[in-house]
Amino acid sequence: MQLIELRNVNKRYPNGVTALADIDLEISKGEFVFIIGASGSGKSTLIKLLYRQEKPTYGEVFVGGINVAKLRNGKVYKLRRKLGIVFQDYKLLPKLTVYENVAFALEMYGLKGDEIRKRTIRALEQVGLKDKLRSFPDELAGGEQQRVSIARAIVNNPKVLICDEPTGNLDPDTSMEVMKVIEDINKNLGTTIIMATHDKDIVNRMKKRVIVIDKGLVKKDIQKGRYRNESV
Repeated sequence: MQLIELRNVNKRYPNGVTALADIDLEISKGEFVFIIGASGSGKSTLIKLLYRQEKPTYGEVFVGGINVAKLRNGKVYKLRRKLGIVFQDYKLLPKLTVYENVAFALEMYGLKGDEIRKRTIRALEQVGLKDKLRSFPDELAGGEQQRVSIARAIVNNPKVLICDEPTGNLDPDTSMEVMKVIEDINKNLGTTIIMATHDKDIVNRMKKRVIVIDKGLVKKDIQKGRYRNESV
């Protein structure tokens, strides 16, 4: 079994809109995959299925051997312990320092003392922010804030890092700095990266696997793809 598998996945919302139709996908351990498509194409819905923010109307979604589609609500936290999730808007706690924002995730998992400190410092080193651990989010530039959110996402050594428009609020140069951090995580830690994005320059420069979603369907799935008007 692949690390991630979607089998005949369909998602229809109560208002009658079909967001995804007959999706079959496999993603292997260690891959770096871009999910692209126009607004409303279904790419964000696909991403949300992976961390069980949404459930498919029917079909099967496997993440690390777990059938997410059948996972009880009370067990979702066990799935999310295996995942790191990065959003466009950072979602940092403004009254906590950089160190505390990253350590908080481990405290929620019940880790203690020295183990929290060791993992938190290591994660901040991986994103190049060890010198900012006593800073507060509002003292950081946007790219630095996003790197803190990435550190928080990887602090528990997830198998998969899911990124939903992580550079959407950043300028082009800062976006590439953040993408370099994410690419290093993929290369150095072996973490599988799945990223939904509108950023054509990033997709074209990085030449990773590209999956094109259009009107709820997988239109193309290309190794080392490019982004040209929602096509590769």
